[in-house]
Amino acid sequence: MAKTAIVIGVGPDRGLGGQLCRRFAAEGLHVLIAGRTQASLDTLASAIAADGGSAEAVVCDATSESDVVALFDRAGDELSVAVYNAGNNTPGKIAEMDADYFEASWRVCCFGGFLFGREAVRRFLANEDPDSDPNESRGTLLFTGASASLRGRANFGAFNSSKGALRNLAQAMAKEYGADGIHVGHVVVDGPIGGDKIIEGFPQYAEKLGDAGMIGIEGIVDGYVYLYRQPRNAWAFELDVRTSVERW
Repeated sequence: MAKTAIVIGVGPDRGLGGQLCRRFAAEGLHVLIAGRTQASLDTLASAIAADGGSAEAVVCDATSESDVVALFDRAGDELSVAVYNAGNNTPGKIAEMDADYFEASWRVCCFGGFLFGREAVRRFLANEDPDSDPNESRGTLLFTGASASLRGRANFGAFNSSKGALRNLAQAMAKEYGADGIHVGHVVVDGPIGGDKIIEGFPQYAEKLGDAGMIGIEGIVDGYVYLYRQPRNAWAFELDVRTSVERW
């Protein structure tokens, strides 16, 4: 049987989640494409199949425990890599913010990551530990971060705090389960991504940035695959990706 990948937080084809699905399918994995919109997920699954890959669409609420458990149940016994790409940029001033708004940001960015990470680790622990091969892990769990994962910023307190919490969760899991052969990583995407969300949704902003000001999706995906392929005796926890003109 083919190994399986799960990617949650998949939107348009030319988005990070969609391109991760395409790349893992090209690597020969069966991909579970998880997101909120059935039609867009089906379109991506069909496109992957047309290119010779294997994928299935799964509507899943990242903050629903039952949905996330069911998603991993569908992966079967061959789960090799799981990517938590769900997130919501939630700007706003703290003094003017409703509690529900703050909590919603935390639920998607952090609580959902806990549910997803827990279920991934449970499945990976059930995998046979290939102690004899230093190049193999029992599974790889990757989280998508942002510049907000590393520092607070005025008017983004809800987003900064929830992404920072997700990074700490990922680091704790990396330390907790590394000795068990499970590779946990975190990818900091520091800047706007050159995908449909910006190019089609905010064309004037995209034009102002230009190609040099938007991070290339293919390059970001390369980073995830790099972490996935790392040998067990030389793991990295974190990568940060940005353009050459990004001020950091």
